Amino acid sequence: MSTMLKDVFDSQGLPAADRVDAWREITAGALIPNEFIIDRALEFRASLRAADLSGVQVTALTYASMTSRRTPRLIRQSDPEMYAVGLIRRGRQIIARGRCESALETGDLVVYCTSRPYRAEVDVGPGTAASVVVQIPRAMVPLPSNRVERVMAARVPGREGVDLLLAGFLTNLAADTGPHRFADGQRISGVLTDLITAWLAHHIDADDRTPVETRQYVQFAEIQNFIRRHLGDAALSPVTVAAAHHISLRTLHRLFHQHAHGFTVASYIRHQRLARIRRDLADPRLATRPVHAIAARWGFLRPDDFTRAFRRRYGVTPGDYRGQARPSKP
Repeated sequence: MSTMLKDVFDSQGLPAADRVDAWREITAGALIPNEFIIDRALEFRASLRAADLSGVQVTALTYASMTSRRTPRLIRQSDPEMYAVGLIRRGRQIIARGRCESALETGDLVVYCTSRPYRAEVDVGPGTAASVVVQIPRAMVPLPSNRVERVMAARVPGREGVDLLLAGFLTNLAADTGPHRFADGQRISGVLTDLITAWLAHHIDADDRTPVETRQYVQFAEIQNFIRRHLGDAALSPVTVAAAHHISLRTLHRLFHQHAHGFTVASYIRHQRLARIRRDLADPRLATRPVHAIAARWGFLRPDDFTRAFRRRYGVTPGDYRGQARPSKP
């Protein structure tokens, strides 16, 4: 067992005069070689965590203000022929490729290619920016490269649909510090490949070029995400979920049968609601909030139904669980 992203670099452990050179060397290995222009080299701060997931590379970075360039000379020297998908987690940045220049803000997504020149500018004053970058071999993305070229360096707000799904997945991946097995990395690599393929296909109008299995998986993931975001709506049901995604109830149930590992739509909704309630019952900040109010917040409007469901799932009543989870007073 090991954490998914491993600590690779932290400038705080180096003398100020050595940080920029160390950053240049580390990023050349973990990402790709770039030229850097850093005005305040002695004040430079950065960190990098990375993982190689069966050929898909994931890197979480923080960095001070700088300009980086991927030049034709560097491309000739070394080109792994990868697409790079970035999520801006903090700080305003600009990326330019040819005549396309985009201003990126927190929550935005962008794609570029290691085989094409580009320029990235970061100006965060005395602070640091943060991003997550996924590098995936172009050969693993079954889409026409000339059509993917059209969206290179374009700003994509990660606010809805498959954009929100990909942004949320990358955010959680960067924040995940729990233990993982080797097989977990292989599965996450497959999920990332499917998500990025579907995301690109959506933006180049090439959904029909993605494998059927990929489209089904991404549709199922979007439905799961929709359910998790609407758990507090007491009217949430298989009917409303199907209607929101413009599919039949039969199609919805088939997707869950294929991908939900034994959950039906209704049982998945109930399972997610109970998990949120259990989390809130253990939260000391909510200690004065009545149990029935917490249950209602997550869609259980009938206290008796909620109590039975909670006891069936966790083996204790909600009140008893809250008492057990509350830290004892000295």
